Amino acid sequence: MKSPDYTNTPFDLSGKTALITGASGGLGEQFAATLASAGATLILSARDSKNPKLLALQEKLSGSVKVTCVGMDVGDSASVSHAFTQISEQGFTADILLNNAGIAKPSSAINTDESLWQSVLDTNLSGAWYVAREFAKRLVSIKHNGAIVNVTSILGQRVSGGVMSYAVTKAGLEQMTSALALEWARYGIRVNALAPGYIVTDMNRDYLESSQSEDLISNVPQRRVGEPADLDGALLLLASAGDSFMTGSTVVVDGGHLNSSL
Repeated sequence: MKSPDYTNTPFDLSGKTALITGASGGLGEQFAATLASAGATLILSARDSKNPKLLALQEKLSGSVKVTCVGMDVGDSASVSHAFTQISEQGFTADILLNNAGIAKPSSAINTDESLWQSVLDTNLSGAWYVAREFAKRLVSIKHNGAIVNVTSILGQRVSGGVMSYAVTKAGLEQMTSALALEWARYGIRVNALAPGYIVTDMNRDYLESSQSEDLISNVPQRRVGEPADLDGALLLLASAGDSFMTGSTVVVDGGHLNSSL
């Protein structure tokens, strides 16, 4: 199926450059393809810039837009700073940031040890902060507007058993979104969040497409889980000039799951 073309629409990102963290897995590929379809130049980031999935994605999308890759460990502030220096040296200035890097390590709260807790916190919350801070510093220094989209989750607003550390970090990321939106509006930097519900990816496909997920799906008003493409419209809204008067908002895309009865 041919990818949609969002250029020459309110979602047009021609002339913009988008940095996507966590681009080698999960929803990263769909997010990159969506921003490319709107004409954005892409900077794909993962811990290893030579990650085979990252390079395959670069090759897939480079026929339509300019694409480069950069190594970045979001949980390490020095690595983040170094990556932005590399981006600058390559002649790029990111004016869209998609804070997509995240991990989930299911565990009951009582069995969550310090190492597990810290690793989830470092990536999902501290990592998002390090990248957003570096992104904003560089835009402020050149007086350039920008947009940040933080990828949160409906688990930041309601919880499920066994995902305490993940849920806490996603709730924290929503609050961070609001705080940064308040402080950075004066610099022309919009900060919003995209909160997906249960979306099928390679990591959860076996479970979500099995009979084990029937109870979960029965609690979704639309009686289905989402596909990555279901996030396209919300992502483009938050990344483009289409939301020029939106900042500090969280857009939920979950088939009505948060509205299901308790």
